[in-house]
Amino acid sequence: MQKISEKIMVTKSFLPPFEEYSKEIEKIWETSWLTNMGPLHETFKNQLEKYLKVEYLTLATNGHLALEIGLKALDLPKGGEVITTPFTFASTTHAIVNSRLKPVFCDIETKTYNIDVEKIEALITDKTVAIMPVHVFGNPCNMKKIETIAKKYKLKIFYDAAHAFGVEVEGKGIGTFGDISMFSLHATKVFNSIEGGVLTYNDLQLQKKLRLLKNFGITGPETVEAVGLNCKMNEFQAAMGVVNLRYIDEQIQKRKIVIDRYRKNLKEINGIHYIEDLENVKHNYSYFPIIIDENIFGKTRDQLFDELKEYNIFTRKYFYPLITDFDCYKEEYGQIELPKAKYISNRVLTLPIYGDLAIELVDYICDAIKKIGE
Repeated sequence: MQKISEKIMVTKSFLPPFEEYSKEIEKIWETSWLTNMGPLHETFKNQLEKYLKVEYLTLATNGHLALEIGLKALDLPKGGEVITTPFTFASTTHAIVNSRLKPVFCDIETKTYNIDVEKIEALITDKTVAIMPVHVFGNPCNMKKIETIAKKYKLKIFYDAAHAFGVEVEGKGIGTFGDISMFSLHATKVFNSIEGGVLTYNDLQLQKKLRLLKNFGITGPETVEAVGLNCKMNEFQAAMGVVNLRYIDEQIQKRKIVIDRYRKNLKEINGIHYIEDLENVKHNYSYFPIIIDENIFGKTRDQLFDELKEYNIFTRKYFYPLITDFDCYKEEYGQIELPKAKYISNRVLTLPIYGDLAIELVDYICDAIKKIGE
């Protein structure tokens, strides 16, 4: 097959028409209000509550700081254990550790790559205070089972929904489950506000706490009531969010077309596995991970990763390595037995996916994979 000269990157940030964004940010020059919960911030917040079908919502400057203030708002005791997954981005675990809590790693299931709900109870001790599952690649966790366990042991649930913007389960916004959920609006996500984070919840009491915590704990010109952070979303971010929200449904539909094509083409290649759509779920098609069975495909994940570069196709080993294998965690957690997570992490590869990825390029990527495996 003939190789193309242009690089196909694993993702491409969506940008709206420049004129639309320019028109939106003109309002900033009219008000000179750059940050501190300005009018665009409030407009964006109100629009997101409706789109995500949630009761209450707090905006933050990025997803990581949203995780940290969310944990602080739950008032979890220092040193408490939080059961979570090792198959996630570093931010999930860093937020737990930065909050003076102890992560406890649970293995994953191989169907969705989410936390294995059948293994959670065995990890619960008298120090367990919360469960922090991740909706990996936007695929919902088994929330019914998780919430049954949490209720039984009186634990808090904080869903890392960084990948799951706009996902719905049986018609309900995914951000309505648990005590609190966090969505990332980073530039590489299916929906972005340049950078940004969203916390959703059903308890009005959390709203006041989160507003306090994201603004240094300040309550007045001379009063500071809590040890907070500075993670307020500015007006330029909010403006991008307001404009991009007009295009999100179109972008998700375009992504679905791309992923449908991937599935059709890759179905013919032995040794390549991928996740199908889940029942009663409205997906956002944020990522397209594949698992490479080297015994059938004939090449390892790492070999495929390297050889695709020769075709100017740039993929990502996501998530690899496991959190427990990071230099900053492996001394304490590296010996934990996590066989399913290790298996998936060593074989996962996310393929290029964005709304404007041409179908011809999807075919080219699949042809390259097939050629490499021959």
